[in-house]
Amino acid sequence: MKCIYTFLFILLSGGLLNETYAQGQPKGGSVADVAFIQGKWKAITPEGQSIEGVWLAPEGGNILGFMRMMKSAKADLYEILAYEQTEQGLVSMVKHFKPGLVGLEEKDKQDRYNFVEASKDRAIFEKDSGGLRILYEKRSADQFVIARGNEQDGKWVFKDLFVFNRTK
Repeated sequence: MKCIYTFLFILLSGGLLNETYAQGQPKGGSVADVAFIQGKWKAITPEGQSIEGVWLAPEGGNILGFMRMMKSAKADLYEILAYEQTEQGLVSMVKHFKPGLVGLEEKDKQDRYNFVEASKDRAIFEKDSGGLRILYEKRSADQFVIARGNEQDGKWVFKDLFVFNRTK
């Protein structure tokens, strides 16, 4: 009987140790999956809105970016984007500001997107609340796209939001 208890103890202890170890490992994605967005980019929307974006090189488990959206030759909106490696996996966080750096989200809140999947020069994140996905896709050496995805008939359908071209 003592052998059975010893066996169960070893089995359960090993299982718990492995589960604890697995929980401490990062899940899903890394900053390398979105490193292709590094650089300075510019997009012009069909409505004529100019959007400039800059993304820094990956360092220390994160990438930081910012965008300036212009409307009628005036600043309309700023975004700060942070892609961070966490124990829960890669996350993308976005804060929005009106001119004058007036925050649109509460001080300690941000739009948060969790890593879904990646392949070469392509990464998808899903908003914490679900129902919305964002696709980052490099289409050539000098072009990448941010697209918005919504589920339709059980499939995710993406529509280009911003088509960026590399600038100097």
